[in-house]
Amino acid sequence: MEDITPLTKLQQPINKKKMTERQPLLLQSENTASEGRYPPRPDVRNSPENTLVNVQSEESIAGSNESLDKSTYNPSLHRTLEHPTSNFDTLVHLLKGNIGTGILAMPDAFKNAGLYVGLFGTLIMGAICTHCMHMLVKCSHELCRRLQQPSLSFSEVAFCSFETGPSGLRRYSHIARRMITTFLFITQIGFCCVYFVFVAFNIKEVVDHYFPHNYVNVKVYLTLILLPMIPLNLVRNLKYLTPVSLAAAALTVLGLAFSFFYILQDLPDTDTVKPVASWAQLPLYFGTAIYAFEGIGVILPLENNMKRPEDFGGSTGVLNTGMTIVACLYTTVGFFGYLKYGESVKGSITLNLPPDQFISQMVRIAMAVAIFLSYTLQFYVPVNIVEPFVRNQCEDQRTKDLASTALRIVLVIFTFLLAVCIPNLGPIISLVGAVSSSALALIAPPIIDIITFYPVGLGKYNWILWKDIAILLFGLCGFFFGTYASLDQILNPGIN
Repeated sequence: MEDITPLTKLQQPINKKKMTERQPLLLQSENTASEGRYPPRPDVRNSPENTLVNVQSEESIAGSNESLDKSTYNPSLHRTLEHPTSNFDTLVHLLKGNIGTGILAMPDAFKNAGLYVGLFGTLIMGAICTHCMHMLVKCSHELCRRLQQPSLSFSEVAFCSFETGPSGLRRYSHIARRMITTFLFITQIGFCCVYFVFVAFNIKEVVDHYFPHNYVNVKVYLTLILLPMIPLNLVRNLKYLTPVSLAAAALTVLGLAFSFFYILQDLPDTDTVKPVASWAQLPLYFGTAIYAFEGIGVILPLENNMKRPEDFGGSTGVLNTGMTIVACLYTTVGFFGYLKYGESVKGSITLNLPPDQFISQMVRIAMAVAIFLSYTLQFYVPVNIVEPFVRNQCEDQRTKDLASTALRIVLVIFTFLLAVCIPNLGPIISLVGAVSSSALALIAPPIIDIITFYPVGLGKYNWILWKDIAILLFGLCGFFFGTYASLDQILNPGIN
């Protein structure tokens, strides 16, 4: 999962002046923390555990005679969007949010799975992740109707599912919201670390080719990258980063196109690579694959900002169309990349391109520049999570601005130090995927689905419950075994 940052602006709080029927009950977590108060909790004293709780704002209570029936409330009809996106725009955002450094690491993932296990495993992984995205959207719609709320964010869906679920779980609603926010923060910080390492290794490959006798450690390149990275990330308005985003997208497309050109030349027979890898390597495959597929953070912002949100789901909707394209691209790059380079494939396919050709060196530089520029967009998310809390600790505006600047510098240096400690691209991608991406993409959605629909039933013979438990167990196994295998490879890089 990659550039989700431009999409965070899509889900801003709706203009309250225009929302005359219902005032939002649930504020953003940052605003909630800053104001020191939380949304009103349901009155559980007269509500049995299996009954939906009617959570209403003070305005809706005052006008209870005119309140809408929850079963007929359509959240999309109550959204006030200044610039709604078309189906095509949403599809482009979905593709951009899923395609990035993860696709370049798929050949390395196939090396840890084997050619055919990687082939079918990637397609199955894509199907499971897409289903979890559908579950999250479905839960959001149900909770929006239940609370008569136009839209909800990922963390708010987690909060509301616990808040309106079984009475014994309502006390954990704030913890659920904080957990989602925390894993979003960890995910984006992890992406920033990967970006640091990716840029440093690609620049090092180019310099080492043209200056073979002047060996420079990769940590030196990381330090050189840090110097321009700090002032670039002091830009606080995403509007000024739009040209940066466009340049990064153009360079990424060019880099991927030329990478395909090299990969598809002179392919060997399939019997030259392993069809199935060892069991010990499969957790590393899981971490890398889920890192690439983890685009669940962009799903609700995209659906909430659509002009026709009813076209987002469905068998031929925007979500299925986009994720089918993503799964096919990942599978193609992983399959042919591993077939081309075999066991010598590296953490990024760009590092395997022929060093003696000028075009391949330009591809490395182009991808390095693209990822360097994309760092700022990824960095916006963790800053946006922590910055409101830091600013609220200060009194005057000048102190708040200084604190914000200091926070940005500290976080950039923090990601730099993590990259210096783990200057190995393959294991760090697998670790980020196993720890945070699996939590957001495979563990959180089934839990939210079970709790959301517990009051209204989980299907005949509780088939929804058993299906969600199976996905949850799959995610937990990947989380623990993937994290262990990634840490083991980081600590013992000579042992595969």
